[in-house]
Amino acid sequence: MQEVAIVGAGQTRYGDFPELGVKELFALAYREMLKSVDRGLDPQQIQAAYIGCLSAGSGFQLGQLAPLLMGHVGLPHIAAVRVENACASGGYALYSAACAVAAGKYDLVLAAGVEKMRDVSSAKGRYWLGVSGDTEYERLAGSTFAGIYALMAARYMHQYGLKREHLSMVAVKNHRHALDNPKAQFRKEITLEDALRGAPVAHPFNIWDCSPTSDGAAVVLLCNARIARSFTDRPVYLKGFAVASDYLAIHDRDSITGLAATRRAAAAAYQQAGVKPADISFAEVHDCFTIAEIMAYADLGFCREGEAWRLLEEGTTRREGRLPVNNSGGLKAKGHPIGATGVGMAVEIFSQLRGEAREPSRQLKNPGLALSHNVGGSGGTAAVFIYRGGA
Repeated sequence: MQEVAIVGAGQTRYGDFPELGVKELFALAYREMLKSVDRGLDPQQIQAAYIGCLSAGSGFQLGQLAPLLMGHVGLPHIAAVRVENACASGGYALYSAACAVAAGKYDLVLAAGVEKMRDVSSAKGRYWLGVSGDTEYERLAGSTFAGIYALMAARYMHQYGLKREHLSMVAVKNHRHALDNPKAQFRKEITLEDALRGAPVAHPFNIWDCSPTSDGAAVVLLCNARIARSFTDRPVYLKGFAVASDYLAIHDRDSITGLAATRRAAAAAYQQAGVKPADISFAEVHDCFTIAEIMAYADLGFCREGEAWRLLEEGTTRREGRLPVNNSGGLKAKGHPIGATGVGMAVEIFSQLRGEAREPSRQLKNPGLALSHNVGGSGGTAAVFIYRGGA
């Protein structure tokens, strides 16, 4: 298997952009990626593209989206495919691109994601997001995306004694991190009191426990590691990458206080990279709801089952802590343009490992091995990646 490197990365700001369509959003991220390649790049060298997208505007251009976008940026001739796996669409696009390079099929490949979520009504948006669960047994029975994760949170609190304040501590941390991120949708610091007083959504959640709907795009350029130095002296290497699945409906699972798909994907990624959870120095994890980040701590091996609260109370996962988590602001505050999310995590890690965070206050000191974690829906799929910077 060939070693895989990332040599370029770019993304848009995340937020509400009524004046931009999916083609314009994608082009913005693509052009930023081109500028990030240190020695320049002839785009005609790119051989394939894998583009994550759930729906791009609740049904807009569902068919042939990938060739549409590649034609828009002047690459109509390359092999291009849309990848859909709910909220993990971007992660699976990145995984597909990495596998294609690792297998020796291509030497230079784009992994990208794009989503246009802010052009539909709130009611239609809730229906649209519900398709990521079991339609027959969950959505058509009246459940929402927030409602499914709220069930997980309630069970977790009952089983492990997690306090309501711990959920809010995740929101406070991630909003604080997003404050310094020029790409983030919500650059607004909140207090614990603010987070506890939010408008109710689905017990025990309030509005501050939920990630937003977002417009946005992200692009990374992957290549065979043997040619990475022809593009940059500072490649970022993908040391481990894996995906896994689980039952889609949560009533079919043995437990709903963690995600088996995450645990399986993480175990495979750690094994491939030859590292342990304790070797990770920072991570971008899937916090579509505050409980999702809390469950990820144990699923990724950062703590024992049921003890995530310790990491929050001890400040371990803050920017200045031993294991910063969601330094970007995470889905919760950076934003969650579904198809772009998993690729956007790789963009964040690429900039951190190269010491290029736009705001100096955001740059982590001496970042080592990094991890990104992207979940589809309520845990039916998960993708985990482990990264190392190049000397």
